[in-house]
Amino acid sequence: MGEPRVCVGVIKGAHGVRGLVRVKPFTEVPEDIAAYGPVGDETGTRLYRLSISSRAKDTLLVRIEGIGDRDQARALAGTRLYVPRAALPEVEEPETFYHADLIGLRAEDRDGRPLGRVKAVHNFGAGDILELEGGGQDRGGGMMLQFTRAIVPLVDLAGGRVVIEPPAEIVARAAAGEEEA
Repeated sequence: MGEPRVCVGVIKGAHGVRGLVRVKPFTEVPEDIAAYGPVGDETGTRLYRLSISSRAKDTLLVRIEGIGDRDQARALAGTRLYVPRAALPEVEEPETFYHADLIGLRAEDRDGRPLGRVKAVHNFGAGDILELEGGGQDRGGGMMLQFTRAIVPLVDLAGGRVVIEPPAEIVARAAAGEEEA
């Protein structure tokens, strides 16, 4: 499948008539979107060299090498921008993780029983949420849990797993669903 890549932003649309685009960055420091080298599209077939022109609200105004007019810029709307995972700096804080490093990890309870895999990491404004898939929970095979130390006491990237202690109400719902089946 190739080298893992991380989505660092998305082109929202054109700005002006000279080829600038509005980019919504997903990086902690918005301007870092241009710091990791060229970014690629979702397929990995096109590379873009970015230079930041300015900032406008929650987006950056960006010039893309080779894009010189509004029509070219508008055609890029919706393009998600990726960099190789290896281009990102290593995380120095022990309790900080790249979402891309968490996705795909095995989820298990303290006794090693499988609960599924981390499908996605979401943030709807009140903190990170881990979405698990598989493992048979709630008949749909998934669950969403707050990504807190109390619920996820261990993230073992080297071992490819997270240890989950789901809240009692989630365990009770899962048990009730299994009894009804």
